[in-house]
Amino acid sequence: MEQKSNAYLETEKIGVLMRKYAVPCVISLLVAALYNIVDQIFIANADYLGSYGNAANTVVFPLTVVALAVSVMIGDGCCAFVSISLGAGRKDNAHRSIGNAVLLSIISSMILAAVYFIFQDQILILFGGQVNAETFAYSKEYFTYITIGVPFYMFGQALNPVIRSDGSPKFAMLSTLAGAAVNMILDPVFIFGFKWGMMGAAAATVAGQVLTAVLAVWYLCHMKAVKLGRDSFKIRGSLLKRFLPLGVCSFLSQISLVLCMAAVQNMILKYGAGDEIFGQTQYAQIPMAVVGIVMKFFQIVISVSVGMAAGCIPVVGYNVGAGRRDRAGNILTYLLAAEAAVGAIALLIVETFPRQLIAVFGAANESVYYTDFAVKSFRIYLCMIVFACVNKATFIYLQSLGKAMLSTILSMIREVIFGIGFALILPAFFGLDGVLYSMPVSDILTFLISAVVIRNTYKALAPENEAVIGTGNEVIKSQV
Repeated sequence: MEQKSNAYLETEKIGVLMRKYAVPCVISLLVAALYNIVDQIFIANADYLGSYGNAANTVVFPLTVVALAVSVMIGDGCCAFVSISLGAGRKDNAHRSIGNAVLLSIISSMILAAVYFIFQDQILILFGGQVNAETFAYSKEYFTYITIGVPFYMFGQALNPVIRSDGSPKFAMLSTLAGAAVNMILDPVFIFGFKWGMMGAAAATVAGQVLTAVLAVWYLCHMKAVKLGRDSFKIRGSLLKRFLPLGVCSFLSQISLVLCMAAVQNMILKYGAGDEIFGQTQYAQIPMAVVGIVMKFFQIVISVSVGMAAGCIPVVGYNVGAGRRDRAGNILTYLLAAEAAVGAIALLIVETFPRQLIAVFGAANESVYYTDFAVKSFRIYLCMIVFACVNKATFIYLQSLGKAMLSTILSMIREVIFGIGFALILPAFFGLDGVLYSMPVSDILTFLISAVVIRNTYKALAPENEAVIGTGNEVIKSQV
């Protein structure tokens, strides 16, 4: 019955399927990216905050990603396990794993918030917050109020994929959209109207996160496929051992990004201090603020890239399972072409309109050094963004073939070995510019590896090749 209802995945035009499945993923990821970016835009355009506030936002951003990493491990793992459990007719495992995910997200969020409060100064210093006194003060203010919202943020993010597993991807998307809309409305009110500064930016963000969490609670009370009861909310180690490993790949992809950002931000701090211009106290925060802005633009582009690739996962998985490896290969071709197109458009924008981009982030209120460094940063840091998009698509496509381990290894090579390695090595030779060179060098080298993987994948999917490509479901089902 289920195969009949999904048979169109084997017959529908690939372009139609990619649009149908990728668009909701792209929108959800873009909305999630907007949370921090919207804060930064309004902060940058408040003349009493400016680049100091922007730098503070950059310092705190990786710490929100840590919270996200834990959340997606819980949520994505539970989502996969619930889907498999429902497919196997094990509703008891489904509702209990959701209850355990709820409890785990609450407990872990409380622990993380406590760690953030207790070790606040040390954590901010670790991520480059001591660039100057003003930046550190703003970082502390912003981080304090963002930490208050950590439990709401983690709960909403963890439950989002669980809601999708219950058959309501639109509700999951709309709950995130609602939170982002509240953030966008309240930011100017709190920052420009009430003059609350960094506290106002954080308060607007937390208000949006609270709304998303409240909507998640409402949905838990109105689930379609399963019903939650008292028995659902009992910690079961056996269930945690089953669904948490399914989210480890998501966790590693996020936490490796945090490590890379920590390396970049500390190198900015170290080599910025030795720069002729940025070594001056009144300009010291500019490199931190600018690189943070460039990374946010990159995050928007990568959200589109990841969304398109993630949307292809169920389509590829179905066709591989149905023996249509030819269609799975065609999907890869379509996907790589689309990813390259997205990267090319982004490249055209950053190389042609860097001044217009930085103008959105308050360049009019800053010195000429702010704009000049931003132009250089956009053009150097993102000059290989086409390769970055193709690399990310390759990693995610491998997951649809059941090659999660290979996908994780490649991701670790890009973010940890190359991302951190070159961020630490190149500044020793090129100073502050070396931090900017680390991104394109990492993307080029990763692409050389991706090209080999892509070639081998096409060979495995060729009609004459009888090698079996598993989806990994057999292993997982044995655990249910």
